[in-house]
Amino acid sequence: MFNNRTRIKELIANESVNYEVIVMGWVRTFRNNQFIALNDGSTNNNLQVVAELGKFDESVLKRITTGAALKVSGEIIPSLGKGQKIELKAHLIEILGDSDAEKYPLQPKKHSLEFLREIAHLRFRTNTFAAIFRVRHTLAFAVHKFFNDKGFVYLHTPIITASDAEGAGEMFHVTNFDLTNPAKNEDGSINYKEDFFGKATNLTVSGQLEGELAAMALADVYTFGPTFRAENSNTARHLAEFWMIEPEMAFYDLEDNMNLAEEFIKYIIKYTLENNKDDLEFLSQRLAEEEKQKPQHERSEMGLIEKLEFVINNNFERLTYTEAIQILKESNHNKKKKFQYLIEDWGVDLQSEHERYLVEKHFKKPVILTDYPKNIKAFYMRQNEDGKTVAAMDILAPGIGEIVGGSQREERLNKLTERMNEMHISTEELDWYLDTRRFGPVPHAGFGLGFERLVQFVTGMSNIRDVIPFPRTPKSAEF
Repeated sequence: MFNNRTRIKELIANESVNYEVIVMGWVRTFRNNQFIALNDGSTNNNLQVVAELGKFDESVLKRITTGAALKVSGEIIPSLGKGQKIELKAHLIEILGDSDAEKYPLQPKKHSLEFLREIAHLRFRTNTFAAIFRVRHTLAFAVHKFFNDKGFVYLHTPIITASDAEGAGEMFHVTNFDLTNPAKNEDGSINYKEDFFGKATNLTVSGQLEGELAAMALADVYTFGPTFRAENSNTARHLAEFWMIEPEMAFYDLEDNMNLAEEFIKYIIKYTLENNKDDLEFLSQRLAEEEKQKPQHERSEMGLIEKLEFVINNNFERLTYTEAIQILKESNHNKKKKFQYLIEDWGVDLQSEHERYLVEKHFKKPVILTDYPKNIKAFYMRQNEDGKTVAAMDILAPGIGEIVGGSQREERLNKLTERMNEMHISTEELDWYLDTRRFGPVPHAGFGLGFERLVQFVTGMSNIRDVIPFPRTPKSAEF
């Protein structure tokens, strides 16, 4: 029977002694043919298992190698060694799974993140990635808890869709055709009417449009699922497959939307600080070591935990896109041409370097930018009275730039169809979406938060590929 084991995390937290337990886990190290460092994934802390000299058969001891899986029965006793209060005096050691020490890639030494990406199927066994994915779990749980406690309905929006919510066109197409011989029209174009769904379909880039449909009946809904972008960006900030959190709320304006997004971010960070203290302390130390390798001017002014506490204890700075452009244009960074993309005119799309300057150099806190030029934003955003801007908002975070993008949605049918026509978006194909503006439309708003960027922010990891178990990037779909 295997469900009678005790997790190492529980043993360490308990600290009581002189009782019998069964533990199971993987060997991190085995020294002096006597001391086994055992880890079961519940915590980064290992349990020292003492195999008394002369008590165990030599054939068993030879199989206790790094990576091997063990079942150990014994007594928890006070530890005489440094660094731990308890240890397990083994009565019985059973080898559940052998590990060839010479072939096992994770030796007891420091490995580079680049190397670990190549063996992503094993990197969960390192302290860094075990901590990251426990934190990721807690963040995901906190997302559901936050919205559930507020009375939101969790909605599953489709993975396969015929719409392009963003109008960007960077989509993965879904087809059942024989790619060497697809059905064709007379003019030689592909006849999607003969395909599985009877029309051209793709993997979703967002669940927002479907979320709006539900919000027009259920009032407060949210989605939390995978989204896909066929954007050929091989950078530390982009993934082809990532997870999005997208709430949609009826009877909300832009200010309500900003208030909810700020409250949401603070809540889930606070929840994780309270529930993953050990993991965050480990990741904070890891980041501090990494920072020491950087030039002084590139180092963060705050440690990881200090930064997270600062975010939850301070109001986010709010300003318009126009005000931000003025700050950037007048900055020494811009005047001395330190930006790769210089700010010259109103209306340009802000790059990550601009967003990070505002957050890290100018305000030194998270920033919410509002009222962007309509020409650089999606068709569904509510047009402001000035005719030039839309009621959009982005939240910018230290270290990564944009973490949230949202807006008040355009509820006026004539304004929405006019904008769709301007942007050459088919009102016929999205007629189902327009019905929400024909039958009882109300002011409503929503936002999208890229979950991996949130995990990056909370864990201090600089590469987005290190916060998702199996990253999907250009030319890479391993495991």
